[in-house]
Amino acid sequence: MTDTAPNPLLDMLDDTRLPDFTAIEPAHAEPAVDTLIAQARRTVDRAIAESMDPDWDTLIAPIDAAGDRLERAFSPVSHLHSVMDSPAWREAFQACLPKLTAFSSEMGQNTALFEAIRRLKNADAFKTLDQAQQRVIDDMLRDFKLSGVALDDDAKARYSEIAQRLSELSTTFQQNLLDATQAWKKHVSDETTLAGLPPSALSLLAQNAANKDLDGWLITLDAPSFIAVLTHADNRELRAEVYHAFSTRASDVGPSAGEYDNSALMDEILALRHEAAQLLGFDSFADKSLATKMAENPAQIEAFLLDLARRTQTQARAELAEIAELAADDGIDEIAAWDVGYYSEKLKQQRYDYSDEDLRSYFPAPAVIDGLFRVVQRLYGVKIVAVDNVPTWHEDVTVYEIRDDDSVGGGARGVFYLDPYAREGKRGGAWMDGFQSRRVHADGVQLPVAFLTCNFSPPIGDDPALLTHDEVTTLFHEFGHGLHHMLTRVDYAPIAGISGVEWDAVELPSQFMENWCWERESLDLFAAHYQTGETLPQALFDKLAASRNHMAGWQMLRQVEFSLFDLRLHRDFDPEQGARVLDTLAAVRDEVAVMQPPESNRFPHSFQHVFAGGYAAGYYSYKWAEVLSADAFSAFEETSLFDAATGQRFLTEVLERGATRDAIDNFVAFRGREPSIDALLRHSGLSDDRAA
Repeated sequence: MTDTAPNPLLDMLDDTRLPDFTAIEPAHAEPAVDTLIAQARRTVDRAIAESMDPDWDTLIAPIDAAGDRLERAFSPVSHLHSVMDSPAWREAFQACLPKLTAFSSEMGQNTALFEAIRRLKNADAFKTLDQAQQRVIDDMLRDFKLSGVALDDDAKARYSEIAQRLSELSTTFQQNLLDATQAWKKHVSDETTLAGLPPSALSLLAQNAANKDLDGWLITLDAPSFIAVLTHADNRELRAEVYHAFSTRASDVGPSAGEYDNSALMDEILALRHEAAQLLGFDSFADKSLATKMAENPAQIEAFLLDLARRTQTQARAELAEIAELAADDGIDEIAAWDVGYYSEKLKQQRYDYSDEDLRSYFPAPAVIDGLFRVVQRLYGVKIVAVDNVPTWHEDVTVYEIRDDDSVGGGARGVFYLDPYAREGKRGGAWMDGFQSRRVHADGVQLPVAFLTCNFSPPIGDDPALLTHDEVTTLFHEFGHGLHHMLTRVDYAPIAGISGVEWDAVELPSQFMENWCWERESLDLFAAHYQTGETLPQALFDKLAASRNHMAGWQMLRQVEFSLFDLRLHRDFDPEQGARVLDTLAAVRDEVAVMQPPESNRFPHSFQHVFAGGYAAGYYSYKWAEVLSADAFSAFEETSLFDAATGQRFLTEVLERGATRDAIDNFVAFRGREPSIDALLRHSGLSDDRAA
């Protein structure tokens, strides 16, 4: 590509157009990044040169604008790498990433820039700035120190080398996991092998096969397929085979043993994180991570997690004993990991007289999506409308705009892309990413734009996609993140929406939204049979509500296990002993788990939240923020589910505030007091009388 060739990643930056995903090609990525890094360097140099008497408009604003342009150009590249994986997109992403990482290190260690911003902090001009602007500057100074600006030249160079290598390793970890997930498939030609699977699952597996020009059924390790087999397949050998393939992905054992192995990558990632933390004067990477979180120290987190384990273990043991008893009725003397989901579902059917499949017909995806929008409209007084004729990366993707209600002007608040279904070449899981953040500039307001990505069961034939209740909950969860990003009223991108919020508070708005998936009044806005239009029968709703805490102890303990593992992995790293990944996990399981998985289980090798995401030494955030979200929802339990005043208070004190103040201050402003764990324990069916 020549320098004069049109580049949609650059062309979209000078107006308000959304990306033209039909025009963006891998070849556009690196030239755009090169151009914008060069422009950003010139902007920074000019701002420093004019900074003897610095102010916001000459120092902070131009640097922020240059960084925003770079982020907006690279965001579609990163997104397409995740949702439309191909060799060309991998190559493009991997060509850009080292340049972006090097530029980030360069800026974070720019002593002249640091000194210029510090001069502004100490100048009279700082006192004239609004609270949000002052917060941006304070956060920038903190981040300079966390980037190694105070290190000597040799240490700076080493810190930059570490950052570069960690970026490469995290990307390779994620790609190995995707490749390992897609490498395994099982073609089934005899339907009796799949006895127990409901029609929806059989149709999905048949569609998988047809997509590969095969007869019969095709099992993959994508979530809808994997979960269906582990939950419903009567064939225990099949469950064991699929479990083994899933739990050994990207490791030294299993069907693809060694081919996509993340073992050495994890060891190096942990060693480099520890070294980087020590260069900055922290005892461990866990200590370093808390510089931008709510929690005060690793000991506080560990005590919190161990307290949850104490409150949970008795119930989890009882739950395991109940499903083991069911397994014994089938002649299984010792229940195994691949039996838990299957007999948990059997127990739910026995106890509550319904299964997840009974609900699917009442959760057609289009209606659920529309119902989610109606819930949000009632809570926050905004409306969500489809936007037509926007180029997307796949036919399944739809685009929407969030607007204020017409009664307050109907102005646009944000835009989002929704990509709901699993497909080949798409990274597993569900997530929200920002394409651009809200920021006010000379020409007006840049609206926040989000990518909302899920991996739900796709439509089968002419029928709409029929979601499980878990998938409905996931959609509400991710949209909570999206609302946090898009409903902000903050004018400065570094602290607008989710940006700059303490990481152990970012799950508050997402987990908060999940509560509306369990209430009759909100379910009535969308739960209706896709063929007859019949609303969710009261008897079926009562069974769903009664089963809310089915296996709650087991699930809570599972999250505690993952969180403790992550914390101790980063807190206790010893260069003399190495990473000890599997040993650390085994020790945690010995302490808190009520059941041991098989020796072949390689869960860490697919733990991309920690090794390829933003949750390193922070996975505890899910449980930490769940305390906040449960307590926040209890404010609606004290009033009503759609109480307008309570909804507006959550909007103005939490969602709109971004990181203009500490997350705990946002919570207190909404709730009127410090958070309490009581609501979480009550919602989870846990209480002190169950404690071990």
